[in-house]
Amino acid sequence: MADAHGRLPRSFTTPGTSSFVEFLAAHDPSLLPSGRLLPDGGVPAAPHGTTIVALTFDGGVVMAGDRRATAGSMIASRHIEKVVAADDHSAVGIAGTAGLALELVRLFQLELEHFEKIEGASLSLDGKANRLATMVRGSLGLAMQGLAVIPLFGGFDLQRGVGRIFSYDVTGGRYEEIEHHAVGSGAVFARGSLKKLWWDGMSGDEAVRAAVHALVDAADDDAATGGPDSARGIWPVVAVVTRDGYRRVADEDLAAHAAAIEARRAEGGHPR
Repeated sequence: MADAHGRLPRSFTTPGTSSFVEFLAAHDPSLLPSGRLLPDGGVPAAPHGTTIVALTFDGGVVMAGDRRATAGSMIASRHIEKVVAADDHSAVGIAGTAGLALELVRLFQLELEHFEKIEGASLSLDGKANRLATMVRGSLGLAMQGLAVIPLFGGFDLQRGVGRIFSYDVTGGRYEEIEHHAVGSGAVFARGSLKKLWWDGMSGDEAVRAAVHALVDAADDDAATGGPDSARGIWPVVAVVTRDGYRRVADEDLAAHAAAIEARRAEGGHPR
């Protein structure tokens, strides 16, 4: 806030880092999730995001997330959006404590935008993945108290000309995943599905269908994962990232994919 003379604090006018998170840590650490002290006592039941899947295809990467959030055995929301654009050429999906995860995503988006404005160029995909790792590491204290956030990051690498996927652990460890990956409570079922559905050279449309199919398979065995809900008109959030940028797949296209998947399952045919 401005002082009595209307001047901004020195931290706003002193040249420094191109990282917004580092600026905020110097100006007021309490504004960061990692800078807040939790009161004594048990952690209350908070909504959790569940399954996120990602897979590469010939030209980019697809990331998809179901719409369910749970609080214990209860469905807290059927409409949460767990996959969003990090910037023009990357997407981030969240699993874990929903409120903190959404806050982390917004801060990550601002971090990338701030860097581009200060430096006049965007970070490389590796640079973006590293920045997100640093932010996850900064929330380790919250994770140790039961409020963990596990993101899944993917995007189109403009330098290499390929789609890439990165996973994380609660300590901020960053791992590049090859071909496909999934996080969240239904991840073990989604990964098993993706192993059968993914193949080298698949198109973007085929990758979208495989992502939806993996979420359907995860919802079959994981109560915290919500599959496509045609009765309510609730469809997963599915994003495609290519050299042309981030694009969210339209609900009518997802409805068509879901219907085709159910029809093929009813016939007992191959999932492709």
